[in-house]
Amino acid sequence: MKLQGIRVVDLSLFLPGPHLTMMMADHGAEVIKVEPQSGEPTRNIGLRQNGEAVWFRNTHRGKKSLCLNLKDPAQKAQLLSLIETADVFVEGFRPGAMARLGLDYASLSALNPRLVYCSISAFGQTGEKSLKPAHDLSIQAESGTVFLNEGSDGEPCSPAMPVADMAGSLMALSGILMALLRRTETGKGDYLDISMQDSLVAWLPNALGPVFAENRSPSVKDERSWGGNAMYRIYRTSDGRYLTLGGSEVKFAQNLFAKLGRPDLAEVCKRPPGAQEEAIAYLQAEFVRRSLPEWEEWFTDLDVCWSPVRLLHEALEEEHLKSRQMVFEDEQGNRHLGVPIKFLDEPAKVNTQLPELGEHNQSLLDTRQEA
Repeated sequence: MKLQGIRVVDLSLFLPGPHLTMMMADHGAEVIKVEPQSGEPTRNIGLRQNGEAVWFRNTHRGKKSLCLNLKDPAQKAQLLSLIETADVFVEGFRPGAMARLGLDYASLSALNPRLVYCSISAFGQTGEKSLKPAHDLSIQAESGTVFLNEGSDGEPCSPAMPVADMAGSLMALSGILMALLRRTETGKGDYLDISMQDSLVAWLPNALGPVFAENRSPSVKDERSWGGNAMYRIYRTSDGRYLTLGGSEVKFAQNLFAKLGRPDLAEVCKRPPGAQEEAIAYLQAEFVRRSLPEWEEWFTDLDVCWSPVRLLHEALEEEHLKSRQMVFEDEQGNRHLGVPIKFLDEPAKVNTQLPELGEHNQSLLDTRQEA
């Protein structure tokens, strides 16, 4: 596997760090999760299946658990001995916490110059907000994406997805892999300062036209991506379900309105977003005349970007995801998310075993045996 032989020491908690190190474990890295005496919080958050939290299972599979009190000098020394053999170190604490423990990059790189050290925090290691506490919702609010998540009543809604967390996870993974690649040439590790806000803001290119070109915030409902385009919208059906049109290219509008018997409305879709009310009103009235299953049949073989709005349970039961091995069951019947990074050679091999808290203390703390 691609990361075989890479040793990762992970002190992070909750979602961004644990998610990225799980992806590394899926591809062969040895990931050592350093847990506090109380354990990783997600061991006890949310619903459980066969005794384990679903969240924990889908962020910690295939890892080893080392339970340490890092304020105890003897136990911290044990960790330092382990870090001497590590390739990657990941932490997700507030800036300054690692320095107070003597686990900052300067200290650890002196011990192990090849170490790739990644800090993931809400707002980064520098700047006026660096010490501000925040989780995903607050970061999204600070970054303008809660504003973009406007409901039909014109009020902002709580975002459905933890995109600041996950953007931070993926940016951190990318940075770590870049640093490991560069290390093959230089022999030297590096330090990554990953801000979840930075990572989220980097996902905004398609939203920034009004901001950068006209120095204003977008009028959300009038923008192409959020309802101002007739061919890029959510529509209600007669059974209280919903479907989406998701392709604003003119050819798709021509195909759709030709079959609906209103080819003239394809011309309306050539207007700028926010000026397509006539087409939107027609489609709202038309789609509510039939049920979602009826529309699924109607759209068969029609070259239009459209999709039903599936319930989350329905989406994860879909055969396509199963065929892609993105949802699978282990021998005990536990359900897991699969691996999205699919190599032809040396594909991931998922180890669904979960570590008990501190299960690997004895084997890991004799670093001479493990090195």
